[in-house]
Amino acid sequence: MRGRVAIGLAVCGILLAGCGTGDDAAPSSQDSAEASAGEPGPYFGQCGSVADEEVRGAFAVTAFTMITRNSVGCEWEVAGFSGPSVSFSWYRGSPIDRERSGSELIGRPAEDIEIDGNPGFSAATEGYMCEVGVRFGKDFVHWSVSYGDLRPSADPCGVAEQLASLTVERAQ
Repeated sequence: MRGRVAIGLAVCGILLAGCGTGDDAAPSSQDSAEASAGEPGPYFGQCGSVADEEVRGAFAVTAFTMITRNSVGCEWEVAGFSGPSVSFSWYRGSPIDRERSGSELIGRPAEDIEIDGNPGFSAATEGYMCEVGVRFGKDFVHWSVSYGDLRPSADPCGVAEQLASLTVERAQ
């Protein structure tokens, strides 16, 4: 039994040694520059500084059955298995291109947008769902609007861009 354990440990050691690059040099200046590119963005406040009434008005829904607020963001939902929802997220120190690529990977082609001089993207699915991301240095904010199984009462991208514009205007 001890022999098998010793052999197993030796094999693991050899395999782990093969995982290294063999290069103990410091990260390249390009890696360091990419990691430190851009400054942190402004403060956006809870829910992107957008009030529940403003979300209801833009979304053209009279009432939400659930509103979630936490350290990551906010979500407004209407009852139903695949009911409508609106969400806001604030990403600190996270690359917006990762979010954009994720949208494209799941079939929502992204388009470049700009809100008040800040670059971003908009990505939609069949007029029922749209997301908008806006970059601020190392940070970005993200609004997502989904009408679920319901017929949209407003253009999802229009709603997402309107809410993103309010957030950008109110950034501190």
